[in-house]
Amino acid sequence: MDLTTGSFNIEEFKSQEEVIRQTVNQIIKDFAMFGMDVEFPPDMKMVYPHLFSQLEMHISGLLTRNVQKLSALLYQIDIPEIQIIKSWEEHPEFTHSQVITELVIYRELKKVVFRNYYKHYKLKDEDGE
Repeated sequence: MDLTTGSFNIEEFKSQEEVIRQTVNQIIKDFAMFGMDVEFPPDMKMVYPHLFSQLEMHISGLLTRNVQKLSALLYQIDIPEIQIIKSWEEHPEFTHSQVITELVIYRELKKVVFRNYYKHYKLKDEDGE
């Protein structure tokens, strides 16, 4: 990971089970703040499709019934509107709810990875390394 260039390659983290668990827990926590239940996938091999299905169902419902709640959720997760619009334009083959779901999962994973990265380096600094 190269934090100086502004680019972030998430691929190497997608297969790390602990990062996946932390990401799912972060998603569960954020959605629970808005009264939406997300269950931890029962099979680690099927985490992504199971999680995607649950989140897409919630987001699709919010798009049709409560856009204000969706906006608040996306603000909490830290996904700017401009990023959503750009992604919609770049991926017209997907529904709006599918695009937003993918952005949510990516952003939550990114949060977890950065949190772990900075926790690791903070511990190094405290140890005098």
